[in-house]
Amino acid sequence: MNHLESEFVFALCNPGSEKALKLEADALALGWRLSYQHRGFVTFKADAPFSLDALTAPLACARRLCLSLGKAPTREEAQQRLDAAALIHYARYFERKMQGLPCAESPQMGQLIGTVVELGPTEFWAGLHRHAPFLSPDPAGDAGLVMPLESPSRAWLKLEEALRFFALALTPADVVVELGCAPGGVVLALLQRGISTIGVDPAKMADVVLASAIAKRAEAPTHKPWFFHCRKPAALASKRDLGPGVTWFMSDMNQSPEVVLKECARFCKMAPAIRGVLITLKLTDLLQIEDKPQWLATLTDIGFTTLRLQQLSVHHKELALLALKL
Repeated sequence: MNHLESEFVFALCNPGSEKALKLEADALALGWRLSYQHRGFVTFKADAPFSLDALTAPLACARRLCLSLGKAPTREEAQQRLDAAALIHYARYFERKMQGLPCAESPQMGQLIGTVVELGPTEFWAGLHRHAPFLSPDPAGDAGLVMPLESPSRAWLKLEEALRFFALALTPADVVVELGCAPGGVVLALLQRGISTIGVDPAKMADVVLASAIAKRAEAPTHKPWFFHCRKPAALASKRDLGPGVTWFMSDMNQSPEVVLKECARFCKMAPAIRGVLITLKLTDLLQIEDKPQWLATLTDIGFTTLRLQQLSVHHKELALLALKL
């Protein structure tokens, strides 16, 4: 099984992202040809067989990339093709979404994972991948998160999904600066994790976040997570507003990727201890994925060495951009 090969791979994606996914594959000159397409599901074929350990193409629009073992008329027949997998995940196209079904077991690094995808009553696909860093541990890359009632925005979902997908471990020692923070979905998620946050946004914050607010950055306590609201447009925020110890830059600003990345570079200069960046890139069209090389080059020029671009299950015309100094 470790040396299994196939002429086909399949990708699970957000319905509506299929065209952008194919554009990505073409831009990377992978030599992959479209074989079959269903909403949320795309198969590719290549002249040379794919190997299990060669599924490393950085396709941002693919929530899961699997070596395809073909189609079966029943779930049971698809499962039989995965008898050597250490763990089997289940996914389905349902209610116009590519959904992962809950799995109680978490995969280990290097573990062989099988996936059974249900596209219809008599259409089941079987695939394999090996769990690796920066791959979602969840079936179909879908954590199945439910936003808490107290969250003021969907940004809570975006952050929580990204932290789980990339296995990011922020700690109470971190201080996050977030641009476009109002009304406070990301800030709430961070505070719930015990992480202090500086929010930059001229708009008003939700009361649930203001409960942890401090009046001045210099008055930040050391014994509990706090929130400081820098009530300015991002372009007017200064080094004094940030104060010491900022370790992460985040943004959910409703601006173009170019504007957000320009501000990211400026904030990283003001806070040189920033070791991680997590940005929601908001696109007018997913075909803007063609600009991926420029986005990544901007972060490389700042000094980040590990870069990942990923569309999450909770995204619409958005992408999560992660950069780390490792």
